[in-house]
Amino acid sequence: MARLPLVPLQAFPPALAEAVARGLATRMLSSTVPVQVWAHRPHAALAWLALLDQFHNHGLLDERLRELVRLRIASITTCQACQLARKSDTVDAADLEALNCAAVDSEHFTPRERAALRYAETFAADPHAITDAHFAALAAVFSAAETVDLQMFCALMLAGGRMTL
Repeated sequence: MARLPLVPLQAFPPALAEAVARGLATRMLSSTVPVQVWAHRPHAALAWLALLDQFHNHGLLDERLRELVRLRIASITTCQACQLARKSDTVDAADLEALNCAAVDSEHFTPRERAALRYAETFAADPHAITDAHFAALAAVFSAAETVDLQMFCALMLAGGRMTL
């Protein structure tokens, strides 16, 4: 539920309207509501969408991993829109059940997924609890660039979830 007034889609500047259309077409966006709030600052909204696009359409992490991380963070932020949205068909009911049971250490997930989910969970719930062990686990399965991609993606998903409260 938006607590700020929504800018009507018809009032969007052309560049923002085009970015939203691209976001919906690629499933980067599942709703226009957040952007309708951000549209009070159209240039900032465009920058936010461009950053989302970098991770969603040009990121180093595969689609399934991003979706698992996004959904895990959504469960922590309790963002209802984020929890209901599906950005990828690579995550199925069994994955959702494993995520909902908070079983991020489950053998259901690959080693990369487990490391990313552990990191994302700690990042969102208690960032001061991130230790060298988290980074060692990430280094075992991710390159440095992929780890940076994961960190930035987690930050973006956490911020997005917090803005929708």
